[in-house]
Amino acid sequence: MRMRTGAAALLLACLGGTAAAGVRDAGKHGFTIENTVEVPADADAVWQALVDDVDLWWPRDHTWWGAQSRLRIEPRAGGCFCETDGERQARHMQVVFVEPGKLLRMTGGLGPLQGMGVDGVLEFRLVAAGDDATRITLFYRAGGYTPDDLAAIAPVVDRVQALQLEGLAGHLRTGAPASGAER
Repeated sequence: MRMRTGAAALLLACLGGTAAAGVRDAGKHGFTIENTVEVPADADAVWQALVDDVDLWWPRDHTWWGAQSRLRIEPRAGGCFCETDGERQARHMQVVFVEPGKLLRMTGGLGPLQGMGVDGVLEFRLVAAGDDATRITLFYRAGGYTPDDLAAIAPVVDRVQALQLEGLAGHLRTGAPASGAER
């Protein structure tokens, strides 16, 4: 499934996936999602994988152009979380706050939310969790006017973001590209 297929296809494709209990609140015009995972790596290694290896861990079926896509995160205020495929380009989010090893905050609407006119803030929060372990929290709050009921979409977005977080965690655990991110 590619993001360009729209929110309806995303909903149908993801309903059978593993549920993540990360929807914190949801209403017609917005929602908050929070997912957490612990990895056996220090915060500096997690940070490097997060920003430098996004092209290896982000699931390809949640990009605009699949295997042809190249992803990058520019970890600076005003930087881009972008995807390219030759002349085709997409800015998924804009980096607005960077504290290496602790917090990366970006704004924008991911996937079909972008086309719906929904905006949001996405944070990757990194906290030490014992010796050489880090707790990664992916937090996403999105909202805005749309004729669609965002409360109905929130569980789907939660499952997709849980997959993305698990892609990062899996990459950190094995050093290999995430499932679905292979070239």
